Amino acid sequence: MATKKSAASTKKSVKKPAPSAKKTTTKVTKVKSVSAAVPAKQSLRTRATRLSGFGRKPAVSAAVAEFLGTFLLAAIVIVTSGQPLFIMFGLIAIVLAVGVASGAYVNPVLTMGALATRRLTVKRAAGFIVAQILGAMLALVVFSAFVANAPAVSQEAALYGQSAPELFTANPVTEGKEWIVLAAELIGSVIFAFGAASVVRHRSAIAKAFVMGGSFYLGLIVAGTAAGYVSGSAILNPAVAVSLQVFNEWELWPVMIYALTPLVGGVLGYVLSDMIHPTDELAA
Repeated sequence: MATKKSAASTKKSVKKPAPSAKKTTTKVTKVKSVSAAVPAKQSLRTRATRLSGFGRKPAVSAAVAEFLGTFLLAAIVIVTSGQPLFIMFGLIAIVLAVGVASGAYVNPVLTMGALATRRLTVKRAAGFIVAQILGAMLALVVFSAFVANAPAVSQEAALYGQSAPELFTANPVTEGKEWIVLAAELIGSVIFAFGAASVVRHRSAIAKAFVMGGSFYLGLIVAGTAAGYVSGSAILNPAVAVSLQVFNEWELWPVMIYALTPLVGGVLGYVLSDMIHPTDELAA
């Protein structure tokens, strides 16, 4: 009897580990299936984030995007002699190209307006403005080098009216008409910033680009027409004003008209937009 009991107990002890082994393999397969599903979800979220409009990105890549975008914008202004229609389409392309990385401000006017309405932090706004100014300066240096290496015009060609190529520059401010050009620059900057501030309400990247480009076109048309009555120029971008050699002599009126006034207009435009659309999400 003792032998039978020991044999039975031995069989039971041998059979017991089998279920535990099955449970172990079942748990392992479950863990593998979960671990395999997590990267797939993460990749889908990453892809959705990349395609989801203008969000936050690392500060360095955003500053580089602003640098490149402002360089392209300044280059377009120089080569098209400041034609509003060409600048509008160029700005649309720039927004589509770098908008996901930084928001495509490419203008201290919009950067200051976004800072005043808490869409940007002080650190990021300062980095953007520095990058924008450097990008515009690079455009001036590059195209100045091209013009300097252009062949000289012969005397015979000069007789037929051919002249040496020159960089496009802003018209000098007419003495006694400074306040008129300043008012035109202020109105144009407010129009541009007011339209650009509404970009956050559009989810489509194409819609954002066209709103940005169209707002700048409207502001430039209005300001350019008003300033043109007194032979002045409208720029609506302090960084691009550097490319147009406005601040070469660092006189008071050019700084007030093309540097300080547009920044004030940018703040006013963003504030007016927030007053009309107070429920917009702030994109810090």
